[in-house]
Amino acid sequence: YTTDDIVEISCHGSPVLLGRVVEVALAHGVRMADPGEFTMRAFLNGRIDLTQAEAVRDLIESQTLYQAKVAAQQLGGALSRRIQPVKQQLVNLIALLEAGIDFAEDDVSVLPAEEAIAHIARIRQPLLRLKEGFSFGKVVHQGLTLAIVGRPNVGKSSLFNRLVERERAIVTATPGTTRDLVTETVSLGGIPVHLVDTAGIRDARDEAESMGIQKSREAMADADVVLIVKDASAKAESPLEEELIASARERVAIVVENKIDLAPSTAYPNGSQLPRVRTSAANGEGIVALREEILRTISAGGGREETGFLTNLRQHQLVCDSIAALEAAENAIEQHVPHEMLLMDLYNALRPLDDITGATTADDILNLIFSTFCIGK
Repeated sequence: YTTDDIVEISCHGSPVLLGRVVEVALAHGVRMADPGEFTMRAFLNGRIDLTQAEAVRDLIESQTLYQAKVAAQQLGGALSRRIQPVKQQLVNLIALLEAGIDFAEDDVSVLPAEEAIAHIARIRQPLLRLKEGFSFGKVVHQGLTLAIVGRPNVGKSSLFNRLVERERAIVTATPGTTRDLVTETVSLGGIPVHLVDTAGIRDARDEAESMGIQKSREAMADADVVLIVKDASAKAESPLEEELIASARERVAIVVENKIDLAPSTAYPNGSQLPRVRTSAANGEGIVALREEILRTISAGGGREETGFLTNLRQHQLVCDSIAALEAAENAIEQHVPHEMLLMDLYNALRPLDDITGATTADDILNLIFSTFCIGK
């Protein structure tokens, strides 16, 4: 794993015996490994690159099979394989410009502006796709929070129980039963989803309910995805529901028309442009469709069929830095800046890509990354 010579001690798995073996080893000059030291050695010895090292941590922390699958792809070099062709194209462009500058007296042609801009566009396009996929990669890595909101007695808690697949929240026919946030984490399509059942939003009847409603609005503001639940058997949308839908138009939200078992032929006009799903939490109708819609919604920024995601903020910021440098280079060409100055922007685009894989990463960044590992990994 590390390319270092090793001695491996195989013995019975008794914790007492294993502890004694470690004590004896320490007494004879061995020291305990630092967090992530074995993976850091593998990186420093060229066995893996930095994206693969980060994937080791992601694999250890995986909560679902899909997370483990994505981490295993990263460990196999999926992200590096997406970045490597981009780096090579950028290096080729830099080489062309360097040759034109260094060997001008030998009649080596300088790259025309139009061709240079076309080169930059070809380099930038895959980086933009990589950047757009970060929203999905982040969700795969960290999971997301989904808040269920709406008026009292529209079936929010029943819907919550259906998604959790057990009776987690108390359900009664009395409006306002839920006073506090009820939470549970489930796996949807292999993605950890932190479900939040909230108090029904209305004019509060007492202080406790008022506090619950305030928490509901806070949960809605903090959530990555919002389910706005409505009573499909009602004749029209209430002003409150219209307000909730209007406030969610700039957010990732789904309107759920629940209780279709009471009014199966009724459907609200979809004037909000938000996706709508008709369900019955009572008999389970539409729950599968709701799960599929949630997955479609959270996968909109990047397809599940792709491999090689940006899964952390460090990688995302470096890709953004590279794209910004390429845009600066394109502006420099349009303004007829000398190629010597243009090359500075291109090198500024190359360095972040090296930092992603670890070719030029500073020691303090490495220490920060590996300090989050488990000891012995």
